Amino acid sequence: MADNKMANDPQSNEESHWNGSLVLLVPYLKELVTYISVSAMIFGGVVPYIPQYRKIRKTRDCEGFSVYVCLVLLVANILRIFFWFGVHYELPLLIQSLIMTVTMLVMMHICVTVKKESAPTTIHRSIWDINYFWKWTDFREYLIFTGLFSLVGFIITLLLINVSVFVELLGFASLFTEAMLGLPQFWRNYKHKSTEGMSIQMVLFWLSGDTFKTIYFIMRGAPVQFVVCGSLQVMVDIAILSQVVVYRKKRQHFISASLSIKS
Repeated sequence: MADNKMANDPQSNEESHWNGSLVLLVPYLKELVTYISVSAMIFGGVVPYIPQYRKIRKTRDCEGFSVYVCLVLLVANILRIFFWFGVHYELPLLIQSLIMTVTMLVMMHICVTVKKESAPTTIHRSIWDINYFWKWTDFREYLIFTGLFSLVGFIITLLLINVSVFVELLGFASLFTEAMLGLPQFWRNYKHKSTEGMSIQMVLFWLSGDTFKTIYFIMRGAPVQFVVCGSLQVMVDIAILSQVVVYRKKRQHFISASLSIKS
């Protein structure tokens, strides 16, 4: 009787239908979430530099952006690419490193171009002049450095690829270097006691991206180096954002004091 009653109950039949549909949808939803997270991991690293690139292009001024951020990321991502030959970590992370390498070269190109416009008579600085390392006046010098660093690193990696200690050190070096990403920007802000010219959006994207990335590493069971260095990046991002608050308050205090003196 009870079975017949349930069979004749339209509401029960509808609920059963929906429950069955949800069960069928679960695998597709999981696949969709995985696809979105992987896409975010691959392309998410580029997003923070879009507002900074646009700001530099609009103002034709790159003084607020530390070009050493580009150096840090170039070295870190090239080393991470070599690390893949020793430890085949997830393919999306390898693709991300390739994309970030190109992105940093694009950022360096706009910075060099803008600096040339502001000082067209600047003396050419050779790549072999150590005193002007990463202060070169021609974009070709940065390309040559990137090519030489990649070539030497690739040869060393091929020679020592079967040495487990070298591979582990290579992985740690790449991730620790990336963890120091925000330090050049932090130092630049501290030195000038100002964050003017720096895109706050860029730092906010850093923080959100690094937080997501660290959680992704934990959830996907990535090597411990990834998790530790991701956590360090989050802490540096927070430190830079604190500079925004501190230096803005000091600037407002200075303006208020100046106005009171004039009045």
